[in-house]
Amino acid sequence: MTDIIFPKIHTEGYKFLAIAILITIFLYFFSGFLGLISLVLTIWVYYFFRDPERVSINDDNYLVSPADGSVVQVQETNGPKELNLESKKFTKVSIFMNVFDCHVNRIPCDGKISEIIYKPGKFLNASLDKASEDNERNYYKITNNKEQDIIVVQIAGLIARRIVCETAKDQDLKQGDRIGMIRFGSRVDVYFENYTSLVKINQKTVAGETLLAKM
Repeated sequence: MTDIIFPKIHTEGYKFLAIAILITIFLYFFSGFLGLISLVLTIWVYYFFRDPERVSINDDNYLVSPADGSVVQVQETNGPKELNLESKKFTKVSIFMNVFDCHVNRIPCDGKISEIIYKPGKFLNASLDKASEDNERNYYKITNNKEQDIIVVQIAGLIARRIVCETAKDQDLKQGDRIGMIRFGSRVDVYFENYTSLVKINQKTVAGETLLAKM
């Protein structure tokens, strides 16, 4: 119960939490009302950066969700041109994270990070489809144990201004391991072949635990 009420937070959150606490103390000297509002925002900052432990299925026949949020798109499409995969067909699942979701992202399967590409861009509403091509984003090409490519794309949103990458090229990871986070509202796209999607539009997902697709 303690872990639910007071979850550990991501290291990215400490400086924001410290700033929020200092602002709250400062405002309380001038106005109890403003101090109360700031206190509420400080609590929100704390929970935004929460980094709970997750338990994955640890099965190569499944992909797990890379993000907490809501499924906003499931479609057949070409692969990302940034990875020279535009001539191949993939299933793409898009998950939108609002400002109340946990924003720590996880790897969908066991595998090696074979490529990471960062692209600067705009900060459109991440729930819009064109955000996949116009917004700031970070591509992870993952080669799984069956030598198949799984693509995860972190996409910054309307409020987000930084994508945090916590992995490196050629790094081996286990299903559900952390790959990074996006600050303050964003989206994650997953591209895959040879799997059947198990999710539907508006379904809520839990990073590292929700079964996204089955081989």
